[in-house]
Amino acid sequence: MGLFVSFDLSASGLSAMRRKMDATAANIANAETTRTPEGGPYRRQVTSFRANPAKGAFADQLSKARTSLRRTDSRHIQPKNTIRAGEKSIPTTETQVSRSEAVRFEYMPGHPDADADGFVALPDIDILTEMVEMMTSVRAYEANATALDAAKQMAQRALDI
Repeated sequence: MGLFVSFDLSASGLSAMRRKMDATAANIANAETTRTPEGGPYRRQVTSFRANPAKGAFADQLSKARTSLRRTDSRHIQPKNTIRAGEKSIPTTETQVSRSEAVRFEYMPGHPDADADGFVALPDIDILTEMVEMMTSVRAYEANATALDAAKQMAQRALDI
């Protein structure tokens, strides 16, 4: 592992959390949007993370450790084909429009987007849930920033020696 791996991990985490905060902010801002260019009410954006398979020294060491363990019971260690050689912590981030067709209807007969019965289709976005998502993302962002700062200080001290 090189000196800059921790920088890459923290920077990736910062980027992922920024994308999640952007999606959450868009959800909060559009919680009452009834008309979009695509048609219909705004659809909630959902951010998902997926780890990329590990490569290099860590994956090799993990694989060696798994094969050297003695199996005393078939339930203790799963077969090799069900355990990956390791996961690298740099996530791949995707923000997608929710596939959920959930909308809520409110009676607003004077609204320009009301149907014949006076009901308006609004996005089914819970502001409290979005605020929890935002606070969680902010905390994870702060943790990654702290880890990046600690790695930077360690590298600086190593150079001072």
